[in-house]
Amino acid sequence: MKVAIIGQQDFGKAVLEAFLARGDEVAAVFCAPEKEGARPDALRVAAQAAGVTVFQFPSLKTGEARDAMATLDADIGIMAFVLQFAPQDFVSIPRHGTIQYHPSLLPLYRGPSSINWPIIRGDAKTGLTIFRPTDGLDEGPVILQKETPISAEDTLGTVYFDRLFPQGVAAMLEAADLVVGGRHTEQAQDESKASYEGWCRTAESRIQWANHVDFVYDLIRGCNPAPGAWTLFEGRKIQIFDSRKHLFRTFGAVRGKVGEVAEVGTESFRVTCQGGQIEVFKAKGEDTKKISGAELAAALGLKAGSALGV
Repeated sequence: MKVAIIGQQDFGKAVLEAFLARGDEVAAVFCAPEKEGARPDALRVAAQAAGVTVFQFPSLKTGEARDAMATLDADIGIMAFVLQFAPQDFVSIPRHGTIQYHPSLLPLYRGPSSINWPIIRGDAKTGLTIFRPTDGLDEGPVILQKETPISAEDTLGTVYFDRLFPQGVAAMLEAADLVVGGRHTEQAQDESKASYEGWCRTAESRIQWANHVDFVYDLIRGCNPAPGAWTLFEGRKIQIFDSRKHLFRTFGAVRGKVGEVAEVGTESFRVTCQGGQIEVFKAKGEDTKKISGAELAAALGLKAGSALGV
């Protein structure tokens, strides 16, 4: 088939390479212009290396973008990690329209941080959806979905890089074959079950040590590796990554005050929350790289009784 790919960065690159590897023709790639000082877009670099035409329009809502798509005579458009708004008069141009990847089980978790939030909320599963893009954000009819469990040890990194990324690439190929072959179905999303969340960024990833240990642990997992759950020590930021939770089983097991370092070990340090403790194995200070919890404690002078969050 002849495809037009709209996307960016590593996921877009992987989708491009997957279509090329099986012998499909990639008519062109559309990706957003890089911001000044940003690293080169991996999709753009890969497309140019493969001799594929690259368009970098500041907006896909212009006549120039529509004309570029129209000249391609593509069978299908493939939207792989797209942050630009793509209007209907652009996505409808390919012969079989356009399909889009979203890393959640739509209509759940519409929005830009759809991998973070299911983990932060302690969900037992998530997944991916291939759907038809509409002018509503992540609201179009569903073509196919794939589920994946979220274990108690999973992080944003393991859920995405180990599963949703490779499964998403394969699902884009599968959905494209179904659509171009006329073998697909389109299921309208159930609006009564829909949810939308915005970005999970610095404000959303701050740790509140007075919360229950389950909530704190899930926040850390859902922000690992990005944006990185964080707290303060003497006014300076500490980002926490790899961790483990320990529940208090009895009143006599309680150690330390909420928000205080309870102990520092050879590999980690522990912080008390409601209902238990968070053991920190990997963390990063403002002036350190990502290091072990014990190394960070030594670098910052953390010890039993040190208060975090202020």
